[in-house]
Amino acid sequence: MDLHALRQFVVVARLEHLSRAAEELRVAQPSLSRTITRLEAELGTPLFDRAGRLRLNDAGKVFLRHVERSLGELDAGRRAVAAVTVGQLGSVRLASETFLTLTGPLGTFKRAHPAVEVELHQLAAAEMARALRAQEVDLCVASQPVPPEGLEAAQLLDEPVWVVTPLDHPLAGRGSVHVEELAHEPFVCTREGHWQRRLLDRLFALGGLGSPRVVCEGDEPSATAILVAAGLGIGLIPDMARRSATRAPVAWIAVDGPDCRRTLTLLWGADSRLSGAARLLRSALTEWDWTSGPV
Repeated sequence: MDLHALRQFVVVARLEHLSRAAEELRVAQPSLSRTITRLEAELGTPLFDRAGRLRLNDAGKVFLRHVERSLGELDAGRRAVAAVTVGQLGSVRLASETFLTLTGPLGTFKRAHPAVEVELHQLAAAEMARALRAQEVDLCVASQPVPPEGLEAAQLLDEPVWVVTPLDHPLAGRGSVHVEELAHEPFVCTREGHWQRRLLDRLFALGGLGSPRVVCEGDEPSATAILVAAGLGIGLIPDMARRSATRAPVAWIAVDGPDCRRTLTLLWGADSRLSGAARLLRSALTEWDWTSGPV
């Protein structure tokens, strides 16, 4: 079975669109179509449903899981050989929704292990399980639940999440607030899929409040407090950010109830053979004191 064809199959399966896959792979679409057809002939079954939009069928989903694991093992083997050849610990690939949370432990790790190359990948939580099973990354740090199938996990931190408001906001002098009191407030938040947005949506759903009024959304959570301080709305910020030396001038208000929290979790593949560098970083992250010091 041709390795090049397998890598092309993974891209087509991920995108479920031949022309976009051909563009990403920089190959002609008819050539890519023939590659997939030959692969299906070799397996003796279609891998996609072609009625209307291209869709990965059940056989394709099963095959994809095995191909991703196989390609991941091959890449891991190449990295292991490279590490042995140069006599170093090698590299480690770490994914996270945001990197601001990791600056402290990563800085300490690099000072202790300067020869280890750390590759950082920004991933949505929804992509983490697939990337770990495919061994595209070694470790992931998530701020929201990730499907546990085939994964190992270690909790790094469980912390409250605060409502932040401009200093002149009517709620600014309060020590705590009920979610119901926020029903009509304008929110500055991250886009759908990010943990802060999912938390906000969940709090409103639990309170029977419908959808929150989001007036500003983006991909950079560190901008939330700055935009709140500018008066654009209110937002949700984790407790860790209160220790930042560069925090914006906003009022911090506790949310009544047990559900307004963030759980930071380290994940890795249950069946993966972590490199020496990955094991070192895993230990550094699990042993880091996440409750003290600036971030």
